[in-house]
Amino acid sequence: MNTPEWLKPSVYGALIGAAFIGIVGFSWGGWVTDGTSNDRAVAMSRDNVVASMVPVCIEMARSDPSRADKLETIRAASTYQRRDALMTAGWATMPGTDAPDRDIAQGCLAALDVDRSPERRENAVDEG
Repeated sequence: MNTPEWLKPSVYGALIGAAFIGIVGFSWGGWVTDGTSNDRAVAMSRDNVVASMVPVCIEMARSDPSRADKLETIRAASTYQRRDALMTAGWATMPGTDAPDRDIAQGCLAALDVDRSPERRENAVDEG
């Protein structure tokens, strides 16, 4: 089959334009693949679940009769061991689960703000 001579530049232009649009779309246009969008959705849902469970952790800390001792233990731990100390205290173990959750413990630790003075920290746990 003979193709007209004018068709060749049009085909090349269409191919180069399609490649250019794809590169620009994925680089700067915000386009993502199915796998990337799924990974982002899973991360967002996990973050939302953790954020919704932090108040449960705070309430568990507030209602714990030995909270002062546990808070001192958490405060005495080094910065990188505080999450594990909070998990050992049992406040990051959500009702209906058997094991503490590391992400919930990290969020709860940030909400408790254990670096504040003991008086202000106790008031924060009492106030929520």
